[in-house]
Amino acid sequence: MNSTAPFVHPSADVLYANTDLSKLSFLETQWVAWYMWINNPILATGLASFLLHEIVYFGRCIPWIIIDAIPYFRKWKLQPSKIPTAQEQWECTKQVLFSHFMVELPVIWLFHPMAEAFGMATWQVPFPHWKQQVLQIAFFFVFEDMFHFFAHRALHWGPLYKHIHKIHHKYSAPFGLAAEYAHPAEVMILGTGTIAGPLLYCAFRGDLHIVTVYAWITLRLFQAIDAHSGYDFPWSLQHILPFWSGAEHHDFHHMAFVNNFSTSFRWCDHLFGTDTKYQEYRKRITEMKKLNLSKEEFDAMERKLAAAAEQEGLRAEAEVEQYSLTGKKPKSE
Repeated sequence: MNSTAPFVHPSADVLYANTDLSKLSFLETQWVAWYMWINNPILATGLASFLLHEIVYFGRCIPWIIIDAIPYFRKWKLQPSKIPTAQEQWECTKQVLFSHFMVELPVIWLFHPMAEAFGMATWQVPFPHWKQQVLQIAFFFVFEDMFHFFAHRALHWGPLYKHIHKIHHKYSAPFGLAAEYAHPAEVMILGTGTIAGPLLYCAFRGDLHIVTVYAWITLRLFQAIDAHSGYDFPWSLQHILPFWSGAEHHDFHHMAFVNNFSTSFRWCDHLFGTDTKYQEYRKRITEMKKLNLSKEEFDAMERKLAAAAEQEGLRAEAEVEQYSLTGKKPKSE
């Protein structure tokens, strides 16, 4: 054999030569059809992965854009006086698209060959049993939440905040599109928690299929976008699962700058005491509800309370930005 000949990845015809397509489910048949159509497993996997991310992200953002444009839904808006303008939405979209194509696309493309090296299946059929997928996704959620908690807290350290994380805090009242509005470095840092779980699982277990990763990415994007939506509906997931964070939990972080550093769950913030100001705020709101106030009186008091929390957050943000790499405040001029 000529050792200088370039490596050619087996075509889909070769990969599925011994597969009985008649025994596959509809989704599995479509999976095979995609790989047969592209006829290059590496290209098919990379393209499908990036398209999934873009379709899910912007597809999930569209309902929130529509909701923001309809005054009826303001009754459930956590900060009803702060509705994103069309200009803000467009500026946010441009930054998100830049990150998607310049940062996330290369990472998505390189992730799968790396994961395959650890044993992840991509083109293979049939898919794993749904019970196995549920357990794997549960592990990814817990791992990502813990990783995000510590990485997010680190990003609130002076120099990292000032030069990286501050961009994400541009909006004190976040909206769906702003979920991935961030500095490219932050996209890489926090995105590590999303892909490191599957990679570690592959390294130790090796029985992971990319269809499970796709389900995980879809759910993770839904979680991130919904947490930044700025709306707390009676049917929102945090009212069904008390340990779920949701928009009501994360909105306080953007409004008050402090507390609530985790993503999906409330456990880490409670365990490490980084939800004390948030708990005080919610307690005040609960006490106000017991005063038998009119809607106008309650709304006025809530706005006053939110404004106070936001002002305190601005002071905390200014203090954080004063610190240098040595951890000392620079001398006043």
